[in-house]
Amino acid sequence: MRAMILAAGLGKRMQPLTANLPKPLLKVGNKTLIEHQIERLVAAGVTGAVINHFYLGAMIEDKLRDGKAYGLQLSYSREPILLETAGGIIKSLPKLKDDSFIVVNADVWTDFDFSRLEPVDGNDRLAHLILVENAEHNPQGDFFIDDKGRVHEDPDAQGQRLTFAGISVMHKNLFAGLPIQPRSFVPLLREAMKADKVTGEVYRGVWVDVGTPERLEEVNRIVAGEQVDPVTDE
Repeated sequence: MRAMILAAGLGKRMQPLTANLPKPLLKVGNKTLIEHQIERLVAAGVTGAVINHFYLGAMIEDKLRDGKAYGLQLSYSREPILLETAGGIIKSLPKLKDDSFIVVNADVWTDFDFSRLEPVDGNDRLAHLILVENAEHNPQGDFFIDDKGRVHEDPDAQGQRLTFAGISVMHKNLFAGLPIQPRSFVPLLREAMKADKVTGEVYRGVWVDVGTPERLEEVNRIVAGEQVDPVTDE
């Protein structure tokens, strides 16, 4: 499978670090966030990825080039306006080529093994989501997962409410017939959940949503081998 790396955000919560730098290029150790992400994808056998960008996106292209230095083929989807998650994916579908593809946020720090991900068929399953235990900044979580591995938003569903990790496999049929325009994929996932067409699994390894300077510092401390406590937004 190819991968879609979502990198078009403005990084507002990261100010002032993102005043002149897109968030995916912030450093963790001696590499940028997005380089760490790419290396994990390559280690899992991913040979091609599309990166969408908007804010200071030319800097991302200048840094990563065609991807050969990392062992994969990179292409870019330049957004003249912010298309959000679904809009960005829809615009990128011709470059993704595969019917089923990995979707990952550029600002997720994790030791998740992407080789665990398998294609979804686009019929019985339109998406497969990786879920994690709720972090301090998202205590209510996002979705439930039942004993059959199906994901639901309905609070009456059985199981624990968990947080979407920003890692998934999606099928192009999830976006069938939709125009290229600003749109989140969350409503699309909700509709697919109602039809029982979204599966999921729980990951209990290292995972950080690197959305604030404090969480970036936390990840840098993890990389440096320090014992850290989860960062709160308080």
